[in-house]
Amino acid sequence: MNGIEQDQYYMQLAIEEAQKASQKGEVPIGAVIVREGQVIARAHNLRETTQNAVTHAELLAIQEACTNIGSWRLEHTELYVTLEPCPMCAGAILQARIPRVIYGARDAKAGSVDSLYRLLNDERFNHQCEVKENVLADDCGQLLTQFFRAIREKKKNRKLL
Repeated sequence: MNGIEQDQYYMQLAIEEAQKASQKGEVPIGAVIVREGQVIARAHNLRETTQNAVTHAELLAIQEACTNIGSWRLEHTELYVTLEPCPMCAGAILQARIPRVIYGARDAKAGSVDSLYRLLNDERFNHQCEVKENVLADDCGQLLTQFFRAIREKKKNRKLL
């Protein structure tokens, strides 16, 4: 597999996680962490399920990866996530020393990698990440669009009743 195929393969796994979130009524965001060609963690959003603001896909994947390798340092890993990380998740990515982040769709309202801020490339921090965006962005964005469209439709139907 070349680099593009590899990124698309792992992003597809993150999309599968996002689909699991959607099936649970969660915002469809999924994350996968890969180390030396092996998936060491996968997760999806669980905020509604847990009623916990910090159960974002990225944070859950980071926790699982740390447990699986026995270290808080996730050096030599790559994080694949369907939506551009928020400030909280970007901070956790920096703290975990993840060297490469690949994401699908941009997040104009909370994105902190390229959209609103560039936290992962800010040289004032002691760690920066290589970032690749727009991997299967249309597929990732479509999941979110469909999810929020369905929510709006439900609200509209309730008002009509």
